[in-house]
Amino acid sequence: MDSKATNNANNYLVNYTLSIADSSLIMGHRLSEWTGHGPMLEQDIAISNIALDLIGQARNFYQYVAEIINSNNAGEKKITEDDLAYLRDANEFKNLLITELPNGDWAQTIGKIFFFSVWQFYFYQKLIYSEDKQLAAIAEKSLKEVTYHLRWSSEWVIRLGDGTDESKKRMQKAVTELWPYTGELFIPAAFESHPENRVCIAVNGIKNDWSEKIKAVLHEATLDIPDEKSWMQSGGKKGIHTEHLGYILAEMQFLQRAYPGLEW
Repeated sequence: MDSKATNNANNYLVNYTLSIADSSLIMGHRLSEWTGHGPMLEQDIAISNIALDLIGQARNFYQYVAEIINSNNAGEKKITEDDLAYLRDANEFKNLLITELPNGDWAQTIGKIFFFSVWQFYFYQKLIYSEDKQLAAIAEKSLKEVTYHLRWSSEWVIRLGDGTDESKKRMQKAVTELWPYTGELFIPAAFESHPENRVCIAVNGIKNDWSEKIKAVLHEATLDIPDEKSWMQSGGKKGIHTEHLGYILAEMQFLQRAYPGLEW
């Protein structure tokens, strides 16, 4: 492979890995907002740990991106994982839209974690067989954490859906409102579908597994399953986001941007 082709392949790998990292980071940051506000101490700790797991996953992916970029920019200033998280603007982020949505009430947050965790669970199961050994290793480690996230969120969906009239109403409302953001989970971006990105896992290939798991849990929760053919939101991996991401980044990036290069 010539140098131009190698650079192109690296660009696709960078964007691909950034999209995975960005989704984990933004989802983790959102869930961290529950710390100290959970409905009970045990669940406050549980959701805080899930947030930490996701931010840890993001760090691993960002570190790998920095390594790729630095290896191709000999002699230039080295970038770090912090640069990737704190010094990019909203249109440079490639996270899935569902991860940036407001937490809402407990049912809304549970719905977000559930939909996202089912996707991550099947995605990482495929990614561990990627030709890229570093991606595969990160996916294998992350899968152990996501397996818990999926079990925890599934139990809460069932608990709320098959609970009181009020909890069922709220859980159904959450499922219905979040549903239009689930289609994007299976729409490949250009950097994913390009033939030179040979390490990519086809996200549309896990849709059936995702759908079957979602249906099984919602059925047990006695909740209505939305129409799979309904209109879906998209654009996150292209840098087209909701207004919510800008507010997240303003809060998350303030210190780094206000005091560049500050070290504790």
